Amino acid sequence: MLKNYFKIAWRNLYKNKAYSSINIVGLATGMAVALLIGLWIRDELSFNNYHKNHGRLAYVMSTQTYNGETGTYPNIVVPLENELRTKYAGDFKRLSLTWTSTNILSAGEKKISASGKWAQPDLPEMLTLTMQKGNRESFQDPSTVLLSQSLAIALFGDADPVNKIIRVDNKIEMKVGGVYEDLPRSTTFNETKYLLPWYNKENFWNTQTNHWRNHGCELIVQVNDRVDFDKTSAKIIDVVNPNIKGFKEYTSLHPMDKWNLYNEFENGKSVGGRIQFVWLFGIIGVFVLLLACINFMNLSTARSEKRAKEVGIRKTVGSMRGQLAAQFLGESLVVAFLSFIVTIILVQLSLPFFNSLSDKQMSIPWSNTLFWLVTSGFIFFTGLVSGSYPAFYLSGFNPLKVLKGTFRAGRLASIPRKVLVVVQFTVSITLIIGTIIVYKQIQFAKSRPVGYSREGLITIVMNTPELYRHYNAMRNDLIENGGAADMAESNSPTTQIWSNNSGVEWKGKDPRADPLFGTIAVTHDFGKTIGWEITEGRDFSREYPTDSGAFVLNESAVKIAGLKNPVGQIMKWDGKDHVVVGVVKDMVMESPFKPTVPTIFHMEYGWVRLIIVRIKPTMPLREALAKMETVFKRYNPGSPFEYQFTDETYKKKFSDEERIGNLSTFFAILAIFISCLGLFGLASFVAEQRTKEIGVRKVLGATVFNLWKMLSKDFVRLVMISCVIAIPLASYFLNQWLQRYVYHTEVSWWIFAAAGIGALVITLLTVSFQAIKAALANPVKSLRTE
Repeated sequence: MLKNYFKIAWRNLYKNKAYSSINIVGLATGMAVALLIGLWIRDELSFNNYHKNHGRLAYVMSTQTYNGETGTYPNIVVPLENELRTKYAGDFKRLSLTWTSTNILSAGEKKISASGKWAQPDLPEMLTLTMQKGNRESFQDPSTVLLSQSLAIALFGDADPVNKIIRVDNKIEMKVGGVYEDLPRSTTFNETKYLLPWYNKENFWNTQTNHWRNHGCELIVQVNDRVDFDKTSAKIIDVVNPNIKGFKEYTSLHPMDKWNLYNEFENGKSVGGRIQFVWLFGIIGVFVLLLACINFMNLSTARSEKRAKEVGIRKTVGSMRGQLAAQFLGESLVVAFLSFIVTIILVQLSLPFFNSLSDKQMSIPWSNTLFWLVTSGFIFFTGLVSGSYPAFYLSGFNPLKVLKGTFRAGRLASIPRKVLVVVQFTVSITLIIGTIIVYKQIQFAKSRPVGYSREGLITIVMNTPELYRHYNAMRNDLIENGGAADMAESNSPTTQIWSNNSGVEWKGKDPRADPLFGTIAVTHDFGKTIGWEITEGRDFSREYPTDSGAFVLNESAVKIAGLKNPVGQIMKWDGKDHVVVGVVKDMVMESPFKPTVPTIFHMEYGWVRLIIVRIKPTMPLREALAKMETVFKRYNPGSPFEYQFTDETYKKKFSDEERIGNLSTFFAILAIFISCLGLFGLASFVAEQRTKEIGVRKVLGATVFNLWKMLSKDFVRLVMISCVIAIPLASYFLNQWLQRYVYHTEVSWWIFAAAGIGALVITLLTVSFQAIKAALANPVKSLRTE
């Protein structure tokens, strides 16, 4: 019996090649989208699972309230580690302080700049690093470094690097204790190319063991078995407060399994993050697959009259309704299976593009048994969903009416098809509107004035002592001969604020307030180099020797301090008096979607570790960089000349939103394609069904335009109904999404108008081909059988 079902199903598919192709391609596209999204969700949910201890690891988070806002960050004070290790030993199995650093590692003539971490001895065991050579225990030695496999090959080639000596920043020598497998992209530590020992004199944070206000490093802990994260968080919540005054700080644990998806906090509690995108794309995947299933349902029920006699004869010779339903379900399962073969081909071909779009390294898990079990269930489920309505609809025909020739599907029979078309285009129009809003929000943030000039600005890390020793001479050479218009030093790049402090005092300050300021150390020429805008007072100047203790504030700092006439005011910080000499326009140095951070610029030279250079605008970029490299090599021969363009770094701040926008666009295009494929099939069938009517109308004088309008208006009406439903839905959900951003665009009426008009144009283009083709047909051929 089953063999017979599938044989008949194959014959029907082969007999109606056009409709079968539309069904298979449409269903395959929907299944491909669902499979791609499934792979993306799997990657997101399994983030950090590479580490065998992932279920027991956590960041220690600090929660503070400053400037009226409560923030939760993984930046903690160094003495907290010893406090937890000694007083809460029953809760924690291992602990490790870490901080990320970019260093120059050299072995012989090879010199490579890479990103790694200073870490305490427990970290390799906590992360269960897979050692290719050497062992994790070697990291207990404070003179030992661990290298990733790719970095070890870059430094030593095929030679065994264990026990060989490398130099770090041309300052210290360290022995290679082991080589670990490169960490995959689906881990937080993907960019960690080496581990440096915490207890080393060159590690600045190792000197901060008694500083309870200086936040800058991270603390990763591994809790003991059967220890509950929430209960332990409650125990350690006030551990810092006995050691500080003037403000409160609360401590909590953030499990590794939540780092990727639950990275947003309110009042110290995790409230979400990327998990919203998992839900969003999961819902999109379901709806796009539903669109493909709707196509199958529509085309199957639309062709009901073609198969009515077949049903009538089968029922007459004894077929039960259940048997007929089983046959039609068998047909849909065959279509689903064929579609899945096409799906696998589509997914395999599109994965490189999709990985680039989503910044992933996904692949089809061919050898995973669970994948094939889930896939088999997915095919079966899709086949049942797409074939269930047609199966029960077709198997319910009355055989007497069918064989008498009096059966007609009737006007009401088309209602379910119309409803399904409305659902299709409601989803498609909602996705179009969403894509436009995401794009508009990104452009809105990009157009926000940043307060300085990014073009031609580069940042160079001062890793080696040579750069510190020869700064002034190097600056003069770069400006005179090296392609630089100007140059300065800073302890933060112009796209980030690496240091912040409280405890600043001034006349008239509210004694209950202790605002947090970003604190950036700069040299005299910083403002001129980056092109900031002075709104009051003056810039730092070499003409005033007292400027070594001066402050320049940004507008947000003036506002939060409540200074009416800031220039000339004295602010006390770290036991010293500082005179405010100028105020600069707010600069966007952190998130372009959030308010500007109140910032103090000062001239404590001991803090600087970056060089900011403005390239001469009159010189070709390649030539300017080549000249700059020559100068840098002269003063710093032991290091590669590496730099970052400020405009490229700033652009990365939009990467998450752009990625979501690109994925939304990709899925919206595929949803529209599937919907149009279904419309094309329906229009083709309607035109075929009304062939004789069209012939009669042409004989009676109907024009091509009249016939096109007659065949198109029903579809246009359905799309207009979809617009009416989609617009309020999209408006509500997108307004909710925009509220996540302090600086956000407005949802303008033209967006809905553009989406609606776009959907109508796409519909008319899709339907018009079949409508005009039918209208241009020779009426003699249409009527000669009468």
